[in-house]
Amino acid sequence: MKVIIPVAGTGTRLYPHTFTKPKPMVFIAGKPVIGHILDRMVDLGPEEIILVVGYKKEQIISYVDSNYSDIFNITYVEQNEQLGLGHSIYVTRQAVGDSPIMITLGDMIFKSGYQDFYKKHFNNGECAGSIGVWEVDTPEKYGIVELNDGYISKMVEKPKQPVSNLGIAGVYFIKHPAPLFTILEGMMDNRRENEIQLTDALQGMVDMGLQLKHFYVSSWYDCGHASSLLETNKVLLDELKQTGDIDEGGCDGCDAVDSVIVSPTAIGRGVIIRNSVIGPHTSIADDTHIEGSIISNSIVGSGSNLTNVNLRSSIIGDSVNVSGKHNSLNIGDSSSIEF
Repeated sequence: MKVIIPVAGTGTRLYPHTFTKPKPMVFIAGKPVIGHILDRMVDLGPEEIILVVGYKKEQIISYVDSNYSDIFNITYVEQNEQLGLGHSIYVTRQAVGDSPIMITLGDMIFKSGYQDFYKKHFNNGECAGSIGVWEVDTPEKYGIVELNDGYISKMVEKPKQPVSNLGIAGVYFIKHPAPLFTILEGMMDNRRENEIQLTDALQGMVDMGLQLKHFYVSSWYDCGHASSLLETNKVLLDELKQTGDIDEGGCDGCDAVDSVIVSPTAIGRGVIIRNSVIGPHTSIADDTHIEGSIISNSIVGSGSNLTNVNLRSSIIGDSVNVSGKHNSLNIGDSSSIEF
């Protein structure tokens, strides 16, 4: 089985952090998002991983080649135009050939490994493919699946009047991809200005009489919105602490003097920390310098300099300089001060 991961988008919902990097390279819980996705794919042991690249592709290619080329057989396919998720799958048709495929999105991290999803797909038995779903509170904001006798009867992208609350979770298995690529090719030939939606192509498979089933996905972490990044960072750091993948000190490879590191934290190599308190739930990328600061529940990119700041629930990009100043106070009893 081959795995397709679309990572070509510009990530406008993550501005300003994606002005200078692609969305899968946003740093969270000690590594870029794409690193967390690929880590969860090791147990699956795919025949090949096909990354659909585009926006600032060099950063993704460099990181993945440096960290995962000895683990996976990796192919890069370029999506020259951003014409929708369906189009990103269509451009992989030559790389896929006749192999079964799994599709997973490049901005979602699932708590379960992909091997668990494959087992659920395998247990579905005879079918053309399986689609991961979860129950959602606002189905009009998702691609929605409708069922009939255990099979998927209809899929609609963001329906105005949904009749189901089963949202498409962003992981798909297709046993024989040729019909899917044929449908996508027809959609490309007849395209006007609309994006090519994968949901519509999968509905085309159902209309052809091909049987698709579903499986349930429980926990997942959305890395496509800035508002959810900090919560995802917190949850992932807690998981890494539970599994022992983060040292209690949290500073393997960094240089900390007269400082306190509160676990769980993830601190990269070449980081210099002086007279500071870091953590909990803080990720700091490589080669950042922090002095005289208190930083918690935050994400700090690489090569940044933070001096005399008190940061909480903050996201700092790469090569950023942030400098504050110390205040001196002489406060009497029973006082209340807010800054």
